[in-house]
Amino acid sequence: MKDHILRFIFAASIFLSAFLLFQIQPIIAKVILPWFGGSPAVWTTVMLFFQVLLTGGYAYAYWLVDRVKIPHQSLTHSLLAVAAVALSLGLGWLWTSPVTPPASMKPLAAASPISEIFILLLITVALPYFILAANGPLMQAWFSRLFPGRSYARLYALSNTGSLLGLLTYPTLVEPYQSLKHQGWTWSIGFIVFSLLVVFIAIRNAGSKPPVQSGSKGDSGSSPPATATKALWIALSGSASLLLLSTTNQISQEVAVIPFLWILPLTLYLLSFILTFSGDAGYGRKRYLLLFALSVGLLIYVLFQMKSLHVFVQIFTYCCYLFSACMLCHGELYRLRPEARHLTAFYLMISIGGALGGIFASLIAPLLFNGYWEFVVALALALAVWLRVLQPSRTENHAEWARFMLTVFLLFTASMSLFGRFSGALFAERNFFGVIRVGEVVPLNTREPAYQMSHGTTVHGMQFINPALRNLPTTYYARESGGGLALLNHPRHGRGMKVGLFGLGVGTLASYAQAGDEYRLYEINPSVIALAEGKGDYFTYLKHCKAKVTIVFGDARISLERELASGKPQHFDVLVLDTFSSDAIPVHLLTREAFDLYLKHLAPDGMIAVHVSNLHLDLRPVVWQLAKFHGLSIASVSYPGDAKGGYPTDWLLMARDTAVLDVPAIRDHADRMAGYRTAVPLWTDDYSNLFQILK
Repeated sequence: MKDHILRFIFAASIFLSAFLLFQIQPIIAKVILPWFGGSPAVWTTVMLFFQVLLTGGYAYAYWLVDRVKIPHQSLTHSLLAVAAVALSLGLGWLWTSPVTPPASMKPLAAASPISEIFILLLITVALPYFILAANGPLMQAWFSRLFPGRSYARLYALSNTGSLLGLLTYPTLVEPYQSLKHQGWTWSIGFIVFSLLVVFIAIRNAGSKPPVQSGSKGDSGSSPPATATKALWIALSGSASLLLLSTTNQISQEVAVIPFLWILPLTLYLLSFILTFSGDAGYGRKRYLLLFALSVGLLIYVLFQMKSLHVFVQIFTYCCYLFSACMLCHGELYRLRPEARHLTAFYLMISIGGALGGIFASLIAPLLFNGYWEFVVALALALAVWLRVLQPSRTENHAEWARFMLTVFLLFTASMSLFGRFSGALFAERNFFGVIRVGEVVPLNTREPAYQMSHGTTVHGMQFINPALRNLPTTYYARESGGGLALLNHPRHGRGMKVGLFGLGVGTLASYAQAGDEYRLYEINPSVIALAEGKGDYFTYLKHCKAKVTIVFGDARISLERELASGKPQHFDVLVLDTFSSDAIPVHLLTREAFDLYLKHLAPDGMIAVHVSNLHLDLRPVVWQLAKFHGLSIASVSYPGDAKGGYPTDWLLMARDTAVLDVPAIRDHADRMAGYRTAVPLWTDDYSNLFQILK
């Protein structure tokens, strides 16, 4: 076979493996996101899994190239690829597609579901992903063996280009037009094609001898990189990984948990790899030193003005900061690259650094910090790189540079851990689902102190400390708010009403309960449950509730599905959906399939009350489309707030029976949305688009 054809097949294999490697991440994350409450931590956990598996793949490639004879290299890798194809076809026979696990694998409620996510991913995609992860360094090593006169750096850039396109095509060409089942089969067919290319190359590699080229740059005689250099590879790669994950977490917490906002930071991360490894012209120290300084200045401004700035300004700022910081880290990695014979070790160290960054962000930081302080640690590491690059002479001493990075990391980790403990909050706790804080405040237009629970920048409930005001419903739940009107004016009010509530908060709505009522409260965050039940004696709504109260731990939709499957429809008179005030909303609770489930649990004259107050998102068109599809009457209730702790708030009330919404108390405060129209399509489990509803 002619050399140029073989080189093309090598390039096609590397490109396709990288494309598939990064496209599977948003596919599988979207599948399992609703199973774990739509938490932003699902994405970072998925990324951690893939980073660890990537390291395993790179270690396997390193072992295969350095420790195994060439014919056995080809045989081993071919057999693994064939095994991965056989497994995928077997899972495709059992499931709707090889990479979309069935609903029967949905986990039980767990306070920290990282292990459950890992098990799901191990069963579903571990072996194919492992083969894909190993392919890049392995093919580049085989390429360098067969074509020693050609640079491998451009193949690395091609690999990252494939990764970038794999990410970009998902939200633009794949997600909007294909169901998850079709996405899974399309990806699996691509993997089969890739495996055929791998087996072909392996056969060619096993049966050929590399050309002898005199005067080639001392591959065989070059000394291995020093330990300090390897440590610096790990430090720079780990810093970039922590920058990626902490920035993604920050965006997800403050904006939304959607594939595009996972993909955007990862795209910039990969773009920095592509630019820096495309050649010396791709990374100019001076311009990126300046860009980083400007982006950090803008970042500091945004962090202090977050609530007053449009979401696009925030996203733009985070992206500029992430890109400039990753350019510095990856640009310096490129300057430290070894000769071709040591490239598998280079890739292995890079992947170890990436995995360490992921382990710190996903596993260690939640134990050390009671807030998302790893964002500050990552910023400190980026500044440390920036300071070193400002002084080019100091970048030559790799041992000193690595020690400097380690010192900065340890110093800021310890400082942020202590800072969180003395931040002034009465209570602060971080878990898989976010950071919950309790503080003492004096609400606007009042003189009464109150305890307030917040999740990030969003208030999730407040209760006055004064005993005479302890049972007063506050914040979004005042008597004339949509939630208050629904509970006070349902036909069964005072006659043994059954209420379901998604999102417990501090339990404020329990203040409306009457003797004989039954309140069933669904909550996924164990910290919220503990506080609402009286931990710290901050909140007492549940303690003084007159109704029978049942708290169901876990994702509300999954819990309702299991109750229905066991023959126990709840027949709610009022079902309150109060999980959308945070910016990171659980999209899976606002789909056609979700509302079909809710209606099966609703009494014939039942009412659904949806709290749609949100800083960045206008949820009215989404809920209106759901009401229209299911033939429900709908009314919008906007409450301006009051001087008794009531916040300005927006609710949408829905019912099968129009008469339920026509009672005077609701009619006098509601807009029936008679002339309302929207171009936003109906959301389903296969389709949703948060960008269409950004304010």
